[in-house]
Amino acid sequence: MKAVTDSEDAVKEASDVDLTHVGESGQAEMVDVGTKPDTRRRAVAQGTIHLHESTVEAVRANEVAKGDVLATARVGAIDAVKHTWETIPFCHQIPVTNVETTFDVSTESITLTVAVETTGKTGCEMEALQGVTTGLNVVLDMVKAAEKDDTGQYPETRIDDVRVAEKTTRVAE
Repeated sequence: MKAVTDSEDAVKEASDVDLTHVGESGQAEMVDVGTKPDTRRRAVAQGTIHLHESTVEAVRANEVAKGDVLATARVGAIDAVKHTWETIPFCHQIPVTNVETTFDVSTESITLTVAVETTGKTGCEMEALQGVTTGLNVVLDMVKAAEKDDTGQYPETRIDDVRVAEKTTRVAE
């Protein structure tokens, strides 16, 4: 019974929020950011892919048949950041001024952090998230042969904990 009450409370709270991508008649629409001042913005997103220990060792030793996994994932992440506006409806095309990618390779996982910077009228959180998810998908694509079980499935392989880890904004000078 409590779950229903919590759900009802969440719906009420959501209805009290001014949704920015919904017009007066309820249609979805892009937000007009034309009158907003240019602001320096930075967003950092992270996510983790869990792999077999032997797969991570092969990535670390650059012994994956498809090539350098981390270098390829880095290129994929950066490319995804630059094309976010083409794949997410209502996402503005922004001037990306910097992208940083870092990989934390542990025993059975690889965590990708993508930091995106821009100076403009809207944030870059979606770009950072797009970079993380695409970069981790590239890792999976390159190592999936090593991750398959006897039936061709990937029961232990997963991508999780994708999130915006940091967001900063300051008025452009």
